[in-house]
Amino acid sequence: MSYELFIAKRIYADKAEDGSRFSRPAIRIAMLGVAIGLAVMIVSLAVVLGFKHEVSSKVIGFGSHIQVLSLTQNQDYEMLPVLTNDTLIRKVRKVQRVDHIQRFATKLGILKTEENFRGLTFKGVGEDYDLSFFRNSLVDGQMPKFSSQEATNEILLSQKVASDLGVKTGDKIFAYFMGEESMRARRFKVAGIFATNMNDYDKNYVITDIYTVRKLNGWDDEMSSGLEVTVKDFDKVDALTQQLQFIHQGTDRNGVTYGVFSIKDIAAHTFAWLAVLDMNVVMILVLMILVSVFTVVSGLLIIMLERINMIGTLKVLGATNVSVRRIFIHFSVMLVGKGLLWGNLVGLLLCFLQQQFHLISLDASVYYIDSVPIQFNWLFILALNLLTLLISTLVIWGSSHLISIGKPSETIRYE
Repeated sequence: MSYELFIAKRIYADKAEDGSRFSRPAIRIAMLGVAIGLAVMIVSLAVVLGFKHEVSSKVIGFGSHIQVLSLTQNQDYEMLPVLTNDTLIRKVRKVQRVDHIQRFATKLGILKTEENFRGLTFKGVGEDYDLSFFRNSLVDGQMPKFSSQEATNEILLSQKVASDLGVKTGDKIFAYFMGEESMRARRFKVAGIFATNMNDYDKNYVITDIYTVRKLNGWDDEMSSGLEVTVKDFDKVDALTQQLQFIHQGTDRNGVTYGVFSIKDIAAHTFAWLAVLDMNVVMILVLMILVSVFTVVSGLLIIMLERINMIGTLKVLGATNVSVRRIFIHFSVMLVGKGLLWGNLVGLLLCFLQQQFHLISLDASVYYIDSVPIQFNWLFILALNLLTLLISTLVIWGSSHLISIGKPSETIRYE
């Protein structure tokens, strides 16, 4: 052990509480500043990551990662169907990192009870559709077994629509659809009620089988409103969207041109809003690092001022400015290290309690979720610790140059 580290440990371990040690409160404040700063950074990062994950997962649950859609309209300004046959499916599946492909079909309709009615988009799905998102959001009833071969006459409603219409699971309700020549009616059974708290989607969509929607649209079994594609790595969704742009050139046999869109394009306003959160967390991180650095430097300067006689004595005994500076750098790093330890303990404990017990609730109609979400990213947390330690060390190293000011003969007589 070097004598610089030995002296630094002695200074750090000095617990004297008499009037000659006015630096002890400053040291505690410096350590507390680092701990609070890191705890706030960890909590802020975990909350923002959790919020982005929860909201984006709900948007993706309604529309998957990528959609292949028609770009061609008919005379009534409705989008013409895409030929989602085996040929197109094979082309999409050949693209690397594609995980799952599912067909869907939509039809505008009206759900009507004796007292209320609501215009909705009926989204038809089949056996190939991943319904895990709606299954996890189910609050009442059960999941129907939607089919592409026969009508189930069952629907999934959101809790908001069910409440507005005054229906519950097991109830029968009529739906009306505009045909080419007349209005057509279908009677559905409410099989289940889900709640995602995404009001823009909950109030506009009802889920049923794709067979019924195709028949209402007058489509055959190869026609759909589009394909939904799930990829293995969402971070690569933009690149994969570009690759999928070339799966179909020109038009199909019905004269339809295809387009490929990522969920970031389809729900651009939501993802733009989530991107703003990144700027907010960066500002919080910068402010908390500045607070931590300021408190550490303040504590270091007070220690140096209190130990100025010791500094002069060490210089008289032959210690160089570099050696003396190392003593206080070692001391400050130990101070920052203890602050980081407490900051991690407090920050991670708060995040864990919120994740397990949902102590802080939110208004789901505003924030899309009913409690503050938490997501741990251990790589980011490690980076926060290293960044705080690095910046603090650099500032401490710069501040330690003050030791070089003054001659030993003057500092040793300092009172």
